[in-house]
Amino acid sequence: MSAAKEPTFRESVDLMFNRAVALMDLPPGLEEKIRVCNATYTVRFGVRLRGQIHTFTGYRSVHSEHMEPVKGGIRYAMGVNQDEVEALAALMTYKCALVEAPFGGSKGGLRIDPREWDEDELERITRRFAYELIKRDLINPSQNVPAPDMGTGEREMAWIADQYKRMNTTDINGRACVTGKPINGGGIQGRTEATGRGVQYALQEFFRHPEDMKAAGLSGTLDGKKVIVQGLGNVGYHAAKFLSEEDGCIITGIIERDGALVSEDGLHVEEVRHWIAKHGGVKGYPDAEYVEDGSKVLENACDILVPAALEGVIHMGNAANIQAPLIIEAANGPVTAGADEILRKKGVVIIPDMYANAGGVTVSYFEWVKNLSHIRFGRMGRRQEEARHQLIVDELEQLSADRGLGWTLTPGFKQQYLRGAGELELVRSGLDDTMRAAYQSMREVWHGRQDVTDLRTAAYLVSIDKVAASYRAAGL
Repeated sequence: MSAAKEPTFRESVDLMFNRAVALMDLPPGLEEKIRVCNATYTVRFGVRLRGQIHTFTGYRSVHSEHMEPVKGGIRYAMGVNQDEVEALAALMTYKCALVEAPFGGSKGGLRIDPREWDEDELERITRRFAYELIKRDLINPSQNVPAPDMGTGEREMAWIADQYKRMNTTDINGRACVTGKPINGGGIQGRTEATGRGVQYALQEFFRHPEDMKAAGLSGTLDGKKVIVQGLGNVGYHAAKFLSEEDGCIITGIIERDGALVSEDGLHVEEVRHWIAKHGGVKGYPDAEYVEDGSKVLENACDILVPAALEGVIHMGNAANIQAPLIIEAANGPVTAGADEILRKKGVVIIPDMYANAGGVTVSYFEWVKNLSHIRFGRMGRRQEEARHQLIVDELEQLSADRGLGWTLTPGFKQQYLRGAGELELVRSGLDDTMRAAYQSMREVWHGRQDVTDLRTAAYLVSIDKVAASYRAAGL
């Protein structure tokens, strides 16, 4: 196939949607209602910087309001455009439905390279962008709740939240206007790691099902599995860190902007991360082989491939050369629709983006609930839980003393058992439960229907069915 036939990201999302609805019995009108983007707002604004006025273009797209508020990140990148934002908004609709987060789908973007601007300049740009969106109710705790995405983080969310409070001084729920805020600005423990942690939980759940592992030609556990990660940003870093440190995976390749590092013995994720922070890239890292054309490393042999950065990195030009039997899409849309077809025919199992990277929106949901309830998770019950556990431990030790058994609990167990769950433990527990339940809903369709041969189609079927049910319940 020629490169000219490669579908765009927007076309890929549409093609995958069409593949799923062809297997459903939806009325044509409802199918079209779910497919289309409700609204996209384009804002152009000027900010005086470095002695002149610079004009910036930003977008906020609302795909579906079957539930409100709508939810989706804001990205800062030069490649931001209307098609991309609308496709990402659609994915957010399906993602929220799949993991049962009570949101519609939205997405935003600003065409800017954040590395070109100083922090104080970025703050002025962000606040002005936020102002343009807030005055149109495109940032609002009950209508539209952004979050970080590529090129943004806690810092930008704190600026946006503060801008909202300045413009809505009496809104007691003002902090819930965005998620992904720093802890001291109304954020929640575990949000920064959430998407990477979700990737880990997704793989753990996949490896609990021998039938699914067999489909990918894998066996055993995550321990010792060779993993290649593309992109060591927030998502890729946390996924690689947790998989290597907690599950025993061997990170044999890390692909970054300026090339890739390869080591069959395994790369130390923390050391690579520090090297990138200090030197701006992976080149020169001493303890691994450097490959200048990083994209070629996607084709290296491994057990699990984790594309965790950009859209379309696995395309019709390289899909046939991919050797990994299992791909988990930590980024949004890293596999094009054309590549997806090639990989499926090869027997590669793909854990789709709408499920695999849903950890971020899941923990964003927890943060939004925390902001609306105005209390930290675990604050009311943690010590009572510890006191009840202490009663049991004391009773057992007293029984041992009375009977002269000389029996005691091991210190490690005692310390763990007596520790009540705080916010971080509860967030991780809620995320793990969400990822397990969503995966099981997908695999039921995957294994339960002969006309469904892959997890992506199963994910679309589950999520579209839930969106359709919401519209029906609303009387549409």
